[in-house]
Amino acid sequence: MLTTVITAVAVVVVAATLFAGLRRGSGGRGLKRRFGPEYDRAVTRHDGDAKAAERELGERVKRHGSLKEQPLPPEAREQYVAKWAGIQKQFVDSPQKAVIEADALLARLAKDRGFPDGEQFEEQTAAISVHHAHHVEGYLKVHIAVHGQGSTEEMRVATVEARGLFDALIAEQPAASDRHRQQARGDRGHTPWTLNRHHAKDSDTR
Repeated sequence: MLTTVITAVAVVVVAATLFAGLRRGSGGRGLKRRFGPEYDRAVTRHDGDAKAAERELGERVKRHGSLKEQPLPPEAREQYVAKWAGIQKQFVDSPQKAVIEADALLARLAKDRGFPDGEQFEEQTAAISVHHAHHVEGYLKVHIAVHGQGSTEEMRVATVEARGLFDALIAEQPAASDRHRQQARGDRGHTPWTLNRHHAKDSDTR
């Protein structure tokens, strides 16, 4: 009888250990799938310590995973689309001003969708990374460009990549009409980024 009890306890312990190991492994893989490039950035911030990065990302999910994105009224959505198109056009003549306005516009748009206020940039981007991990990098680059001394080409790349987050925040409208969705897609080609690329070369050689 005693031998049977010991054997049963041993089986339970082994099973629990294996289950815990599987949970840890699937948790890491799950976070990596969910956060994509943001997972790699977190690991880099923690000097290659994947466990520390996973703890940070897990905390983000706990804090912001239940956040419900608020819909935008059609009028507000159209205003944001028009403002972004204006920012892209403005880039040709004033890259720094365009980047500043793109940063501010994304902060306001994210707030309107229910994310933390842009005044708390780190908390806002942490929340965005939980729901739009594959698009948050462009916003980060734009914010860095605003407060740094990047070249015109670096500002151009940052603005182009930030468009991904803009589209994600604008597009997720359950009641949006096909016309609105088409308008958001159609505005992508309005800015002469080829001209901007030449402009970047000219600016950097001055």
